[in-house]
Amino acid sequence: MPRAREDARLRHPRHQRRGEARLPGVAATLTAIALYLFLPQQLLVAPRFVLPALEFLLLVPLIAVNPRRLTRQTRALRVMSLTLVAVIAASNLLALGTLIHELVSAEVKDGTALLVASLQIWLTNILVFGLAYWELDRGGPVSRTQVPREKLPLADFRFSQDENHDAVQEVSDGSSRSSDWVPTLVDYLYVSVTNSTAFSPTDTMPLSSRAKVLMSVQSVAALLTSLLVIARAVSILH
Repeated sequence: MPRAREDARLRHPRHQRRGEARLPGVAATLTAIALYLFLPQQLLVAPRFVLPALEFLLLVPLIAVNPRRLTRQTRALRVMSLTLVAVIAASNLLALGTLIHELVSAEVKDGTALLVASLQIWLTNILVFGLAYWELDRGGPVSRTQVPREKLPLADFRFSQDENHDAVQEVSDGSSRSSDWVPTLVDYLYVSVTNSTAFSPTDTMPLSSRAKVLMSVQSVAALLTSLLVIARAVSILH
């Protein structure tokens, strides 16, 4: 067997139980927080620094317990991580509702600021739903790498790698069955991007009811942003 193909069977973190890297999740979370901080004042649901401060306070202990790789998890940490994602998602959806109200108002004057805000909300939508899928699927990032497959919770998503074991050799060698592949944050962000642009799943299918509900909410939010919000903002500019 060629060395590159042999390495494909061994390169995934489940084999050494090293856990997924912490940095991508922190970067995505901080980016979502920063995007909220720079929204126009009229779109904020609380004083500008209140929700970001709360989100940062939730993030700090999560980093402290798993500073480099995600290998340890308790019930309290699990609740904290899900709460963090929920707060970011709720504040962004409320900002979207306020933005739509502002755009349909006849008194709108600053179309440029609202156009930029719509893009900020759209990007936050991608990040926060990607984080939500990442946190929920198969028990979360710690569970996916630390728990044996036979003990993992049921999957919320079916990735193409989960069904490639019977494809041609160079494809099947990278499948979940052959290489013990598991999805990472990048995979869930890709699902979020495609769902926000195509308004439907592409190569990754939702399996559970909660995954279908989340993808539906994200698709509707993205559709409103793309068709109503951005279109209205552009018309204001003219």
